[in-house]
Amino acid sequence: MDSKNVIAAISLSAAVIILYSLFFAPSPKEIKKVQEEKNQSEKITEAPSLEIEEKVLEISRDEAKSKNQRIEFENISIKGSISLKGAAIDDLIFKKYTETLNGSDQVVLLNPRNLNSGYYVETGWATSSDNIDVPNSKTVWEVVGTNKLTPNSPIKLRWKNNQGIIFEKKISIDNEYLFSVDQLIKNTTEKKYNFYPYGQIVRNKAPKVTNFYILHEGLLGVFDDQLIEQDYDDIEEKKYSITAEKGWLGITDKYWITSLVPEKSKEFKADFEFKNKFKANFIETKPTEVGANEIKSNNIKIIIAAKEVSVIDGYAESLKIDKFDLAIDWGWFYFIVKPLFFAIDYFFKISGNFGIAIVLITFCIRLAFFPLANYSFRSMAKMKVLQPEMTRLKDLHKEDKVKLQQEMMALYKKEKINPLSGCLPILIQIPFFFAIYKMLFVTIEMRHQPFFGWIQDLSERDPTSIFNLFGIIPWDPPSFLLIGAWPCLMGVSMYLQQKLNPTPPDPIQAKIFMFFPLFLTVILAPFPSGLVIYWTVNNVLTMAQQYVIMKRTAVKTVQ
Repeated sequence: MDSKNVIAAISLSAAVIILYSLFFAPSPKEIKKVQEEKNQSEKITEAPSLEIEEKVLEISRDEAKSKNQRIEFENISIKGSISLKGAAIDDLIFKKYTETLNGSDQVVLLNPRNLNSGYYVETGWATSSDNIDVPNSKTVWEVVGTNKLTPNSPIKLRWKNNQGIIFEKKISIDNEYLFSVDQLIKNTTEKKYNFYPYGQIVRNKAPKVTNFYILHEGLLGVFDDQLIEQDYDDIEEKKYSITAEKGWLGITDKYWITSLVPEKSKEFKADFEFKNKFKANFIETKPTEVGANEIKSNNIKIIIAAKEVSVIDGYAESLKIDKFDLAIDWGWFYFIVKPLFFAIDYFFKISGNFGIAIVLITFCIRLAFFPLANYSFRSMAKMKVLQPEMTRLKDLHKEDKVKLQQEMMALYKKEKINPLSGCLPILIQIPFFFAIYKMLFVTIEMRHQPFFGWIQDLSERDPTSIFNLFGIIPWDPPSFLLIGAWPCLMGVSMYLQQKLNPTPPDPIQAKIFMFFPLFLTVILAPFPSGLVIYWTVNNVLTMAQQYVIMKRTAVKTVQ
């Protein structure tokens, strides 16, 4: 390239830069203003850091509650209290549920913030102005009017700052698990201010979780129809943030959920984070401008619930909360698990026993797949009748594997047998087996539900053990030796069912198949007894159907 052209190009570029900086580029003052606005915007849309650290105390729950003035609440489902310090819902007990099967201690979910097990919900306002005081976790609110929250009597809390702005909260409760918080700001000054509504759920430490892949316990939410699930470990490693136009967020346990539903049609930013404690919170991204002598309000729904299917679905429908039914972890097989629950729940309402309901749904499943199972069992019956011929071919062509395969396929074709059809009954059972397991595992309706005899909780393992002869010997075996009566019945039924099937021609394969019922008995012993009952009844029904078909097929083949 010519050096003159290079010099000309450099000179032209320099001229463009100089002219732009002189006539078009923003001044340093404007750049500073834009940067300040950007920083302020980032500051505002961050989830509010209104949590003032409090020392965790080694005191009882009652002592922790007594340190602050409180407003009690109660309905038919829950009871507890709201701390006037911070206006936090930090004391909640489920009246209909106990910690253990025969225990009297009701399930406690929320606890005051200064306990190691602190778990509470707060709502409020954040502001962009450093000159305006807003309520925080140390603010002591004044009660206006009634001092007990019930479905028939909402409460009103008030606090006024030194700048002439009044903050009010009107809290109401329904007969189940819903708190509705109407937040008002009354600006009695001649100035206008911007405020940002927020809500947050704080949990001081992660609870003991099941750590099982089919159940999520931790932080979750639905944002613009997208389900987000974050385990406690995930949040400890990395904060999660998202901006959405609609949705909800919360912290879920196996049977309980604490959740926040922002006001509709208002964009918000949600954060899941860990800073010495776990937080699920949101803040609206666009300010609520409160002009001189003006009143503005905001509504936040708080659902702190036992995850009863009818309740969760009811709130999703009545409050129009998108995908709130996913608060119950139905999993990948949602389309099977949830309808299956409704079917079992229907049979429960008829029979009054969830165990009987499981037996009835097993009958229905077998009936639904009756034609397909018939086809499979006919093929298996023919294979068992032809087993001597198959053994003869194996002996005849034991040195020529290719010829053996050709002769076997010719035999299958002649007798119209599909050698893979025997797998169909097992393949059919797998999704329903998993669906029933999932349903028993995640639905609170199955919790502490009895069957007959020694089965007092279908969601737990069979408590008996073959190693003490099911209670005859006065000895309590360790948990790994608790192989109960129902798992043993299931193993026996599998063994008998196996006897009806053709014996695999390979001796090693045959030994593995013989060991399989014992293996599954040990593996499934810790599983919910409701699942083992389903599997056992299903085996018995399968054997009955298979036996009849094999008898008929054998007679026809002999003739």
